[in-house]
Amino acid sequence: MPGDGRAYGERMSDDEPVRIRAAGGVVWRPGPTGVEICLVHRPRYGDWSLPKGKLDAGEHPLVAAVREVAEETDVRAVPQVRLPTVRYRSEGRAKAVDWWSMRAVGAGGFQPGTEVDEVAWYAVDDAARRVSYPHDAEVIAAFAALPPVTATLLLVRHAHAGKRGTWTGPDTGRPLDAEGWAQAQALVPLVSLVRPVRLLSASARRCVQTLDPAAARLDLPIEICGDLDEPVPGQQAEECALAAAARLTALAGAGEPVAVCSQGKVIPGALERLTGRADDFTTAKGGGWLLPFAGDRLVAPDRL
Repeated sequence: MPGDGRAYGERMSDDEPVRIRAAGGVVWRPGPTGVEICLVHRPRYGDWSLPKGKLDAGEHPLVAAVREVAEETDVRAVPQVRLPTVRYRSEGRAKAVDWWSMRAVGAGGFQPGTEVDEVAWYAVDDAARRVSYPHDAEVIAAFAALPPVTATLLLVRHAHAGKRGTWTGPDTGRPLDAEGWAQAQALVPLVSLVRPVRLLSASARRCVQTLDPAAARLDLPIEICGDLDEPVPGQQAEECALAAAARLTALAGAGEPVAVCSQGKVIPGALERLTGRADDFTTAKGGGWLLPFAGDRLVAPDRL
């Protein structure tokens, strides 16, 4: 094995406290004979590996994964599917690396440096043989088992908007409070990652406001969509869940990235119908899901 072994040490148990958090990506692009994967050469260790790096303080792992890919390879990538997390010891400390598959959408001019001095693209099987560590080969194998992703949606629940009982006007007019606006601002980097071409929101004011900061950053209008609304008196929750699931499927069918804001009484039911299974899809206010689709099939919802 190349290097001194400190880059990838022995495996650790899942319940051991993590001291180092990192994230990275299996970055792919179409090649002349099929999919190609990006690998980096690190002169410090003399190895070939998937691009990754440590999280900054307070940074979301998905944001870190895309940032590190860009910093190490000069490739701009859009995240798609969460891959298995790798856990091992690095210089005696427990480390966990979160991985996502990512589609390359652009590249700058790579300049060799002390951290990475070479970037190369390999066919999937060749990449699995070329990497220096079994952990990376296992992540590549998980990527190879995925169906082709045709669209990625970001689905979020509206941010905090106080308590329903303290608002005297119509509930659809209830606005975000100070905590909610902070959550909406924190969502901007995540929304931006999928490079959405459209922003859709349920009609409630708090849903629209949740996307306002992202809309300003991306210079996109917010489209109001009643299919994303929670039930009104006399309406069945099942009806709203089916409508939301159908809308998400239609958006994915268009093959373009979209960010969507809906409500807590809608999201779990919609995801149950899209996945075909009963699971805990409860979504915190200001939280959300990365939804990769293969055609009209949801591949694997990733809780953010």
